[in-house]
Amino acid sequence: MTEENVILVNEKDEQIGLMPKMEAHEKALLHRAFSVFVFNKKNELMLQQRASHKYHSPLLWTNTCCSHQREGETNIEAGKRRLQEEMGFATELEDTISFIYKAPFDNGLTEHEFDHILVGNFENAPNINPDEVAAWKWMPLQEVKADMINHPALYTEWFKIIFDKFYQHINRIHS
Repeated sequence: MTEENVILVNEKDEQIGLMPKMEAHEKALLHRAFSVFVFNKKNELMLQQRASHKYHSPLLWTNTCCSHQREGETNIEAGKRRLQEEMGFATELEDTISFIYKAPFDNGLTEHEFDHILVGNFENAPNINPDEVAAWKWMPLQEVKADMINHPALYTEWFKIIFDKFYQHINRIHS
């Protein structure tokens, strides 16, 4: 299987090139990404625990799913594709806010992403892909926030950044 490319972007989210995903993470180059947050009617967020064999952040808890857009793919198309691949369901998504963040990992890789936050709703249990996801759960936003403060080592670096930075926004649109 050939390695996927990521879309290299400038600080205005304009495409400036393509690069293999691993190389972009090794060089810490800014690239386009998305993070999906799925809520149920109780305003609980669906979290996933990353699979044990993932090359970074294995078994850590994170948002519903996240990944990188493919060339020519909209944020919504990419989010729906990855939600189906990882969590085994489809739902409508809304492209809400975006920002740039940088998160280095212990293994020498760095996430440097222009991240688009996609929000959706779903009421049922996902059909998780065990190659991607070890477990899942629903959690109220307040509990996620408190648990992240009390047990930060259980969560991915990017989720801590995203959740903290946009907690008020996410809470406002889902309250």
